[in-house]
Order: sequence, then C-alpha cells, then structure tokens
Amino acid sequence: MRNILIALVCLTFSLSNAQPDSLYLKEKPKKYDGPQWTNKNKATIDISEVAFVNWNSGGANSISGLLGIQSSRNYTDKYFSWRNNLNMRYGLNKQQSRELRKTDDLIELNSNLGYKPDSLSNWYYSARLNFRTQFANGFKYPNKDVPISRLMAPGYLFFGGGMEYGKRIDKLSVYFSPLTLKATFVLDEDLANAGAFGVDPAVFDEDGDVLIPGEKFRRELGILITNSYEMEVAENINMQHQVSLYTDYINNFGNVDLDWRLDFDFKVNSFVRATLGSHIRYDDDVKTSTETDVEGEFDEAGAKVQWKQFLGVGFAVDF
Repeated sequence: MRNILIALVCLTFSLSNAQPDSLYLKEKPKKYDGPQWTNKNKATIDISEVAFVNWNSGGANSISGLLGIQSSRNYTDKYFSWRNNLNMRYGLNKQQSRELRKTDDLIELNSNLGYKPDSLSNWYYSARLNFRTQFANGFKYPNKDVPISRLMAPGYLFFGGGMEYGKRIDKLSVYFSPLTLKATFVLDEDLANAGAFGVDPAVFDEDGDVLIPGEKFRRELGILITNSYEMEVAENINMQHQVSLYTDYINNFGNVDLDWRLDFDFKVNSFVRATLGSHIRYDDDVKTSTETDVEGEFDEAGAKVQWKQFLGVGFAVDF
C-alpha cells in the first residue's frame, strides 16, 4: 500500500510540472525578403454628362469621357529595386453645336532601377528613365486646320543617374540626379520648321521657301529633382503627389522647368470611384503667341504656366 501511495505522489508531481504545447513560445516566421515580382493593372473610365430640355436658364447639352490604363511591373529583393509603370489616357468632349474636342492625351513610361549596398539602408544608387508623348493631334480650338502638337511632336525622354531615398520606396521617393539627359523630339516637319518646343527653326528665303529644315531633335543636360508621395488621407480617400524640377546646365541655367501633379482618389466601392486632380507645368521651351493687328500673324509671348484641373466620377477595374 505504501508503494502505491508513493507512485501516486510521483505521478501527481510530474503531471503538475508538465507544460502543454500551447504554452511554449513559438518562433515567428521570418518575413520573406527574397526576389519578388509584383504586377498591377487598372483600367478606368470617367464620364460626365449634362442635358437640358426646355430649361429656362439656358445651357448646352454635353458629354465627356476619359479612358485610362495603368500598368506596373515591379521587382524587389534585399539590394535591388526595379519599378516600371505605363500610364495611358485619352479624353474627348462633345458639346451641342460644337465639334468633338480632345480633353486629355498621354502616353507615359517610367523605369527606375535602384541599388543599395546595405540591406537596412533607405538610400539607393539610382538610374531613371522617363518617356512621354501623346496619341493624337492637338489643336488650338476652334481652329482644327493647323495642329499644334502630334504623336512624337513633342516627345520627351529623360535619362540619368543619381541618388534616391525611399523608406517605403513605392510610397515615398526623393530623387536627385546631377546628370540627366533631356531629349525633345519634334518629328513633324511643319512644327520643326516653326521651331516648336524649343528646337531650332528652319531658315527661309524671301519667298518663304525652306533653305535649311528645322531641327527635329534637341538635347539638354542638367539637374533633375523629383519627389513622389502617396498616402491615405482618410478612409477610402487616397492622395498622390508627384513633382519634377529640371534645369539645363548650358541653356539658361537656373531657369527651372516644373511638372507637378496632385490627385485625390475617392473610393465608393470596389468599382465606382471619383477623382479630383490638378496638373501644373512650366516649360521655358513651350512658347505662347498673341494675335497682332495683321490678320493671320502672331507675336511670340513667351512661356507661361500651364494648368489643368479634372473632376470626374467613373469606374475602375483591376485585372
């Protein structure tokens, strides 16, 4: 009987000191930091329409549409970041008793390659490429006989290298390049001869015949600074900010070309959303003109700040 009691006491003691598996600390799985590709595609369409029937305040029926496609292919690992995106937009407006007019037109390709020697650092040695042009002819309405821009007239190419800071580089980026090539293409004979977008114009004789054709290509080398930031302002409201500053070493150093976009995206549900956007540009090579007292003749008025604002409601589909 004594031996049985001793055995029971030993068994009770051993059970009281036993720990269930759930009490052991489990090691957290390590975050995957190996090579990774991410792909995103989005198609958007924004529509606005107004119609009047016997409306005593007056008004003109109109309808506008804007189609956009965004695609990105991004690669990351411990030391490298390679971000690529393609943006395309095209918009039209039709108003009663007025011709069909273009409201937006863009083809833009970006490719950014970054390398950091320390996996914990937020600084990258970076190389950047940006290309931008448009799909269709642009006009100074209501004149639709003489295009003021075309496909690859202009076309812009930026390519350079420098340093980039980004704690979360897809959300926050500050880039500085002391050497960036800016190439301007004007692959339209009439616009090149007129010296549009900063290229050297043609030389004409007294009868207006071309002696020396205008240049179709212009090169610049300068400093480029860019900053991009994306954040959630409130629930279902996202803000995107992008600014680019460029100055050429040789031609008017210190005269800065500006490109600044600020967009707000309001998400209603998985498909419906509203967009409010502002786009400001200043390029000293894009000159404006004013009419003179002589019909059909214009004087150069110099470069001016360009501003575009957009507000629309539409649909977005990820694919």
